[in-house]
Amino acid sequence: MSEWELGGKRLSSRLFMGTGKFASPKRMVEALEASGAHLVTVALRRVELTGEENRHPDLLDYIDRNRYWVVPNTSGARDAGEAVRLARLAASAGLPRWVKLEIHPDPHYLLPDPVETLEAARILVREGFIVLPYIHADPVLAKRLEEVGVAAVMPLGAPIGSRRGLETRAMLEVILEQATVPVIIDAGLGAPSHAAEAMEMGASAVLVNTAIAASPDPVGMAWAFRMAVEAGRRAFEIGLRKPEKQAVPTSPLEVFL
Repeated sequence: MSEWELGGKRLSSRLFMGTGKFASPKRMVEALEASGAHLVTVALRRVELTGEENRHPDLLDYIDRNRYWVVPNTSGARDAGEAVRLARLAASAGLPRWVKLEIHPDPHYLLPDPVETLEAARILVREGFIVLPYIHADPVLAKRLEEVGVAAVMPLGAPIGSRRGLETRAMLEVILEQATVPVIIDAGLGAPSHAAEAMEMGASAVLVNTAIAASPDPVGMAWAFRMAVEAGRRAFEIGLRKPEKQAVPTSPLEVFL
C-alpha cells in the first residue's frame, strides 16, 4: 500500500492498532507485526511515565518505537482539563507531541463528550500538539474541530468495543464528503468486512482494537484486517459503481436473439 501523510508524518499503513485487551504483551507484539500497522495508540493510564528505576514493565517496554509510531490516548479522561494534563504529562515523559483525544465521562456507554473534546482540542493545538479527536459521527463538530486545527477527526462507527460495525454510516458519509482533513473511523468495528466498508466509503484509515485483541486468534485476525483495509482502499481508489435499481445483463441479450 502506498504511503500517505498524517500530521506531517508519512505512514505506510491505513490500519491503526490499539493496544488494550490483549491476553499478553507477547500476543500484542505478534498481532502488531501481522497487522502491518505503523501507528499504534496506547492508553496513558496503562503506561509508566515517572521515569523511576526498578519499576514494573509496561506496554512501552514491549513496543519497538523505532518501528511503530506510538500515539498516547487520553482514554478515561472525564473533562478537558484532565485530558490536557494527560497529554502534557506524556509529552514531558518523552512521548511524541501527538494525542488521540478521548473524553468520555459516562463509564457505561463510553460516548465522547463533544463540548469538552472541542475545548481540549483548542488548548492542545495551541500548545503545538498533533490532535486526533475521537468524536460522535457529528458533521458539525467535525467541521468545528477542523477550524480549530486538528490533524484528523476520528468519528465512531459504533460504541467502543461493541463490534457492531458502521451504525453511523449516514453521518460518516456526510463527514467524509465535507472533510478537509483525514477521517479515521474509530470504535465499533468488529469484523474485517466493517473495515473494508469504511475504506470503500473513502476513510483515510481505521483504528481497531477489541476485534483483534479479543479474538481467539489475534494474529490471524490482525492479518485479516490488514487485507480488508488494503482491499477496501484499493476499491475506493479504483472507484465503485453505484448500485442499479434493476437487473443489468452481464452479456448482451441480443446475441442470442
